[in-house]
Amino acid sequence: MSGGGGSGGGGLRLAWLRWSARRPGVRAWSLMAPGTGWLLVFFLIPLGFMLAYSFMKKGVYGGVEPGFTLEHYLRFFDPLYLTILLRTVVYALGCTFFSLVMGYPVAYVISRSGAWKNLLMFLVILPFWTSFLVRTFAMIFLMRDTGLINTALIAMHLVQEPIEMLNTPFAVMTGLVYGFLPFMILPIYSSLEKLDPSLLEAAEVLGARPFARFTKVVLPLSMPGVVAGSLLVFIPALGSFLTSDLLGGAKEMMVGNLVQNQFIAARNWPFGSAASFVVMGVVLLAVFGFLKSRDDSAPGGL
Repeated sequence: MSGGGGSGGGGLRLAWLRWSARRPGVRAWSLMAPGTGWLLVFFLIPLGFMLAYSFMKKGVYGGVEPGFTLEHYLRFFDPLYLTILLRTVVYALGCTFFSLVMGYPVAYVISRSGAWKNLLMFLVILPFWTSFLVRTFAMIFLMRDTGLINTALIAMHLVQEPIEMLNTPFAVMTGLVYGFLPFMILPIYSSLEKLDPSLLEAAEVLGARPFARFTKVVLPLSMPGVVAGSLLVFIPALGSFLTSDLLGGAKEMMVGNLVQNQFIAARNWPFGSAASFVVMGVVLLAVFGFLKSRDDSAPGGL
């Protein structure tokens, strides 16, 4: 019985392989089916519900009521919410800029570290072993009035009173950069690690100074990593709410906090959905802008 069943199963598998070999498209789709189904069920379908909610009316006791309206999108153009959106974009751009300025040298040094490369890469990804929430609370212990930074400054007689760092834009920006800096380092390192050293040697032989070698050879060839890292930092920073909530308090609200409050506290699901799709539109514009700038600069980089 078992031998016959195994033979039958093997025959079916062989028949499937022969049939799919004649139809490569079917075999490709069969390999994509699990991931596509997962994205469909847990991403596209919920996203479709949110899109529908954004055009419905708010229920009396929360939830939604049938109907169609654009009032939630129009409401977002109130100066109050536009200020929150502008603040969020500024924070996301600032986080991307500072992450690039600090992450590029780190990635360059790691790519040229030889035997120390694996250890340094381990140190870069080490924060991922800890919860983002725990790391954010660690920033609170560092920056509060009785935290490590103020205690050290007072002990060295550099300041007389604690410096107010929490609930300030500085705290939010520091927390964002601290949280997303590895996402900038890893793609840039991947691009720099593939850089052929003979190109730099050839540039040096031709008389190029270090700055010229960097701007004419290293930077253009690492631009794919810079663009990828910028997207990986800008997009999650734009939707971040935990950092601004814990380090910025109510004074530094971002769009992520607005969406969270609408869904949980205010129970205004339609407006929360509309705000989410406005942020999604900003993200798509940023992505297209990054990709277009990369395509436009490609001929010059070559």
